[in-house]
Amino acid sequence: MTTAPIPESNSDTVPQSDNQITTEAVEREIKDHLGLVAEMTREFTSSLDFAVVEQSALERISKYVGAEAASLFLVADAGDSLICSACCGPVDITGLAVPVETGVVGRSVSTRQGLMVRDTSKDPDFGGTVDAKTGFTTRSLLVAPLIIGRECLGAIEIINRVGGDGLFSHQDLVLLETLAGAAALAINNYRLTEKIVQQERDRHELELAAEIQRDLLPHAAPLEFPIHGINIPARSVSGDFYDILPLPDGRIWFNVGDVSGKGMNAALLMAKTSSLFRCLAKSAEHPGQLLNAINNELCETNSRGMFVTMVGGLFDPTTGVVHLTNAGHEPPLHFDFRTERFTAIPADGPPLGIAPGIAGPDGFPVTEWNLAGGMLYIFTDGLTEATTFGGGMLGIDGVRALIRDHAEETPDLRLRNIAAAVKLPGQSLHDDLTLLVVEDLDVTRVTTEMPPPTSASSADSEIFRLRVPALANRLKLVRAAVEQAAQFCECPESWTFDLKMAVDEACQNIIRHAYSGKPEGGDIVIEFFREGDAMVVHLMDFADPVDPETVRSRDLGDIRPGGLGVHLIKSVCDDARFVPPPPGVGNLFKLTKRLPNKIN
Repeated sequence: MTTAPIPESNSDTVPQSDNQITTEAVEREIKDHLGLVAEMTREFTSSLDFAVVEQSALERISKYVGAEAASLFLVADAGDSLICSACCGPVDITGLAVPVETGVVGRSVSTRQGLMVRDTSKDPDFGGTVDAKTGFTTRSLLVAPLIIGRECLGAIEIINRVGGDGLFSHQDLVLLETLAGAAALAINNYRLTEKIVQQERDRHELELAAEIQRDLLPHAAPLEFPIHGINIPARSVSGDFYDILPLPDGRIWFNVGDVSGKGMNAALLMAKTSSLFRCLAKSAEHPGQLLNAINNELCETNSRGMFVTMVGGLFDPTTGVVHLTNAGHEPPLHFDFRTERFTAIPADGPPLGIAPGIAGPDGFPVTEWNLAGGMLYIFTDGLTEATTFGGGMLGIDGVRALIRDHAEETPDLRLRNIAAAVKLPGQSLHDDLTLLVVEDLDVTRVTTEMPPPTSASSADSEIFRLRVPALANRLKLVRAAVEQAAQFCECPESWTFDLKMAVDEACQNIIRHAYSGKPEGGDIVIEFFREGDAMVVHLMDFADPVDPETVRSRDLGDIRPGGLGVHLIKSVCDDARFVPPPPGVGNLFKLTKRLPNKIN
């Protein structure tokens, strides 16, 4: 563009030609364009409140170009629609969503090109859907896409030029495309800023949650205290927890729990469960009752499909006896460091939070276990499933090896060293890790609850011990215990089936006869041993002693359905008889069944 020469004159005012007037008008318009672009670009990039800026920008663009209306459409997160984020004009369409592939705006977004439609009635992509909904009439329009890098965020649309011939010009489209570029940059910066702010907010919330969790964990106990624990989160917050709660009478409540899932939801459920344990333990009589109460409380409010596995226990340091309830958790390990023998105590209840009343009116089963100078280790699967320095999974055998290796150390050092064996330097754990040990500090104590084995052999060992209420609905747990003991000795299915029938029948006799079927009944203690080439099962009750002479097999002709009784037991076992019970026990019925030859 050239400027016409201004003729020389002595006058202070110089007459201007038509060319001069036109040139100056164009220059002023370009200057106004550049000023608008610069000012709006500055507003776009400096404000954190993009909603205010986009509204103001649309109004200024409409006024500057002389348009009747304007709107800004953004691509929805799902990418399937365009949503009006802001608008100005006689009709408010904010929030209106249209399919991303339709209309002139959709064509601009898909082609990433600015479009000028001078007569909408002649454009095949203009469907008039919005006009039909609002009653507004769109005659002409400009659309410019919001492009940032390879991404198209949406488009700006201005509608119906007012005045003149009512038609937009190419210069209007260039101006709109320039402003759309600045708007796209502002939108992208705003989203990045929001993301950073949200990340910082999440980080702060995680730090706060982690601090709350640390406050929920018990403080480090003195070395002479019988229970110690350690918790190492895989991330900043943990779904694992443990607690230790001494009672005024000297007994000590403890627990180890593992919440399903990860992240903040797991952390919140962990905090709730831990708080329930501490609150309800003060009035609970035994762990089965306590975990039942926690389960019912969780089921009332837990709607996320999450659950908690937990071992809850009550330890009496004066006797060395632990009353234990396992709700779907990893089996605790009893370690007799004098013989280096381990005994696993299996789970006898479902996880907490699945369904109310799942444990029955009497609560979860309780196992009574005499530590007899030994140690009880309770841990989460973050330990057994941890990666070792060799790259493999630690597993239960690895856990036992670590316990043996560090048995002579003080409890706190022992737990730290066991955890350090799977916490690789510079790497995070695959899962949260929690480990707790309960020790009977009276190592000279000899248990009086279990009679000594009747034979001696290098293969002699206690397999495990189970204590259940004398109720018919607990026989399922007893049968499962027989299967586990048989699996431990690698017995075939037919052998296991016979022993399971015998133990089941013996327990039914205790329920029906020893306790006379009374609802309040009592408990049955079942112990499994391997003695030489046989498995021995002790069934103990706490009812009045019976006279073994009165317990005889019926004549086969007198046996009614379901009444095989002693005949069945003796037919599948090599020996079945009453033996003198230990102190405090009413009756002890001993079953002996020879192991299959393959494992002799």
